[in-house]
Amino acid sequence: MNTTLLILPIVILTLPLMSKNIYKKMELKLAVKMAFLTSTIPLALTMKHSMKSMSIHMLTLNTNPMAITTTIMANQYSTVFVPTALLVTWSIMEFSPWYVPKTKMTKNFTKFLLIFLIAMLILATAGSLLQLLIGWEGVGIMSFLLINWWFSRSSANTAALQAIIYNRIGDIGLILVMAMLATTQTSWDTEQIMATHTKTTLLSMGLILAATGKSAQFFMHLWLPAAMEGPTPVSALLHSSTMVVAGIYLLAQYHPMINLPIPLTLCLYLGVATSIYAASSALTQYDIKKIIAFSTSSQLGLMMTAIGMASPSLAIFHMISHATFKATLFLTAGSAIHNTQNEQDIRKMGFTKTTLPVTSAALTINGMTLSGLPFLSGYYSKDAIIDALLISHLNSWAILATLISTTMTASYTMRMLILTTSKTPNHKPMSQFSEPNETQIKPLIRLTLTTILLGPMLSTTLLDNPATLTTPTKLLPTAAMLTGTYLAIEFIHYNTKIRRSHSTMKLLNNLAFFKILHRSIPHISMNSSYLISHQLTDLMWLEKSGPMTAKSVNQLQSKITSSQKGLMKNYLMSLLITMTILMPFAL
Repeated sequence: MNTTLLILPIVILTLPLMSKNIYKKMELKLAVKMAFLTSTIPLALTMKHSMKSMSIHMLTLNTNPMAITTTIMANQYSTVFVPTALLVTWSIMEFSPWYVPKTKMTKNFTKFLLIFLIAMLILATAGSLLQLLIGWEGVGIMSFLLINWWFSRSSANTAALQAIIYNRIGDIGLILVMAMLATTQTSWDTEQIMATHTKTTLLSMGLILAATGKSAQFFMHLWLPAAMEGPTPVSALLHSSTMVVAGIYLLAQYHPMINLPIPLTLCLYLGVATSIYAASSALTQYDIKKIIAFSTSSQLGLMMTAIGMASPSLAIFHMISHATFKATLFLTAGSAIHNTQNEQDIRKMGFTKTTLPVTSAALTINGMTLSGLPFLSGYYSKDAIIDALLISHLNSWAILATLISTTMTASYTMRMLILTTSKTPNHKPMSQFSEPNETQIKPLIRLTLTTILLGPMLSTTLLDNPATLTTPTKLLPTAAMLTGTYLAIEFIHYNTKIRRSHSTMKLLNNLAFFKILHRSIPHISMNSSYLISHQLTDLMWLEKSGPMTAKSVNQLQSKITSSQKGLMKNYLMSLLITMTILMPFAL
């Protein structure tokens, strides 16, 4: 029953796309709303009865020795993730008509969002690697189309290409895993793979590579802030519950396959590095969308850290809570941007607490959730990961780096809140502030209430063995949050006096190693190619093989000829050398 109810939302979502006649009767937003209400039933059953895993198997193709099956799997992770993704998408689709101007393509925009969601739900409920690959590629293709929605902008084209190229690198890992399993297993079915306890270092590395590309981990994170070129509703959906969390969801679902020392250590290193570098980069940004984008990258690093600690349930818990408050942050940013004539610089906003009270309240609550304010959903999920770190036997540098990242998160979040809400107005004189439209306000209120209530509701479902800590240790994450808040308030007046030409500022402001990957490496390879082609073509064939060779031969002949001057001393010297050489043989 649980599995059947989990399939029903996908069926409901596909109805408006199948026929124009059905589409006239059923709006896309209504379909998503109905699908969400349906998906809450398996969620309630899971929370009440702690149901573990169920699946439906349908044979699709039987080729000896490989059997390809279609499997729908309902476990603890999918039954919690599906309603969250549907709720977030419902709110975003309700917000989109107010934000995106009505054109001939507006209807297609909503359809693209719906197909994006369907692909993610296929991935979340997939019980075989083949289905997972279909959903995996689906979210990749739809992200390319949505990021490049304003295709007349060259920056949007570049951002979409970055996203698809980095994700294609990650896809190599997933295809490698499927190829290896095809040679060692008789099926790609997840339950069969887990039952045979299949895990090798190479398989684990393939899964980690796939997750690194899709979830924008360190050194493959550069496409994530560039994806802000798309419309704000796209950013909200992309960063909250679809593409960027697909990699983390993959590792959590197939965690028994990577439960080896080397892969887990690599996940830990990746997560900590991503978290601290993304947080430090956010400190140097003034674009509100890029600040929120870097916060997404930082939180994805925290989820990867939980995977590295062999705690996939903590990663899923933080993923669920992160989806709601991150979507709200993007929608509130979109509301502020729309009312300030497309201004994204937080220094040129200000005073939204009076001009946009609902937007300001939602931004403040969800910003505090991101920082980890006690008793909001971010507090329950983020503190659970840090608590697990504190009681683990890992190196202290990972704990220290995570606490520093938490401090930075609170710092840049508080700076964003102060500059956008409580400072004096710095916006354009002709800006018209208003919140008259229900489609603008309702999604913000709905998601904010979810952010407040979701943490305590899911903490009893996803946290099997919560850590027991002493009071000083338990208060460390809160102390880090308060420290970051204090530093932001203390230095808010000095941030414009920092020399932007400083090398550290340049490194962090260029999206953390942006120039290394996108400038230095291409420059070295292209310069080497130029030198090789120049040396081989111009110098070798046109100079050294032709005129230079003739010149060398002529010089040699000229030297030989010029040495024959008819002087007796030269001939006597040659005779003396010859006799000296032949003397031993004569004796």
